[in-house]
Amino acid sequence: MLVKMIIPTVIGGIIGWITNVLAIKMLFRPIYPIYIPLLKIKLQGLLPKRRKEIAVTIGSTIEEELINIDEILKKISDEENQVMVLNILKTSISDKINKRIPLLVPFPIKESVIKYVEDQIEKEAPDMINGLIAGLYEKASEEIKIGKMVENRINKIDLIRLEEITLKIAKKELKHIEFFGGVLGALIGLIQGIAIAFYY
Repeated sequence: MLVKMIIPTVIGGIIGWITNVLAIKMLFRPIYPIYIPLLKIKLQGLLPKRRKEIAVTIGSTIEEELINIDEILKKISDEENQVMVLNILKTSISDKINKRIPLLVPFPIKESVIKYVEDQIEKEAPDMINGLIAGLYEKASEEIKIGKMVENRINKIDLIRLEEITLKIAKKELKHIEFFGGVLGALIGLIQGIAIAFYY
């Protein structure tokens, strides 16, 4: 009776473990479709087979839910960032004027020139910056498609490298899945063994 219970348990555990190992492998392998004439089917790993669909889904999800180009542009064009850009402009132009004006020019005149230029920047630059941002906003909204960029990037990923990265990151979790397959298979085998032992 004990043998009748142990054998199905061991066989069930092995089958369960092998099944989960194969299931994990078949996420990535085979990379290229293999035609099986007897079954009349093409065998290919899930990720290689569905890569284009997965890329489209990830790209659209990132564009719609995670990275919004409108929000990025609004953040760039907020008042704090405009002040920062204005200060960078003033500092940069003042430095250049300081370097270009000959040393013979008296310091008060040099200071007056710099002050005048800074005042003009302060007056004119905000409208120029807003105009640039508006143009950038319109152009970016039309041309920058983050979802498409992500999709193209995913489609270019080397699948062997992707497999290596995934297995490296999720090695512990995948081992748990394999182990759980063995335990579940052994449990099913044990139930079958008990049924065989008591009813036959």
